[in-house]
Amino acid sequence: MSQISMPPMPALPSSGFTLSKEHFVVAVPVAVVAAVGGFLVSHYLSGRSCKKSMVNTCISKDSPKVVHSFDIEDIGTKAVYCRCWKSKKFPYCDGAHAKHNDETGDNVGPLIIKKKDA
Repeated sequence: MSQISMPPMPALPSSGFTLSKEHFVVAVPVAVVAAVGGFLVSHYLSGRSCKKSMVNTCISKDSPKVVHSFDIEDIGTKAVYCRCWKSKKFPYCDGAHAKHNDETGDNVGPLIIKKKDA
């Protein structure tokens, strides 16, 4: 059998930079700190969108607590109550949550109470 000889490979240009163990010892902790820092910053900023603020901005503000009580016998077949605090007919829902949801990205809806069919 005859041997095939290969031409010599051309030398790659040297950038003068070689990866060594010392580079990894520095690069890995820096990358970990950057990743953790990025996570914490994004977590902090995303948490700010759920900042604590008042839900009730205008209903019975002179009361220490807004409470409504209804007797089930007084409800017809169905009652729809507001949970967004934006209804002009509060405590009943007038559909104001739809505008509130569009403006804020919220997903609140009414509380619907129905009597069971006999």
